[in-house]
Amino acid sequence: MTATDRIRRRFVVHGSVQGVGFRMAAAHEARRLGVAGSVRNRVDGTVEAEVEGTADAVRAMGAWLAQGPPSARVDRVDAAEAEPRGDKGFRIA
Repeated sequence: MTATDRIRRRFVVHGSVQGVGFRMAAAHEARRLGVAGSVRNRVDGTVEAEVEGTADAVRAMGAWLAQGPPSARVDRVDAAEAEPRGDKGFRIA
């Protein structure tokens, strides 16, 4: 995959998404899908994920984020396009 085959999207997940294992589950799913980036809690109670990979893999990760792990309640997900950075791996910030 070349840099031009990669896309990057920033997701902000709203709902009951902190303190429920969301970031750990998101990192597991990201590794399963083969996407790079990071996931972190924000002070406003949301979770932010930066996801980079093939368009199909990033879309699949976005769909997963819209559901989250069974312990979470996702009310909505905001998504915005971003410039690919060539990240390697996925980390919890």
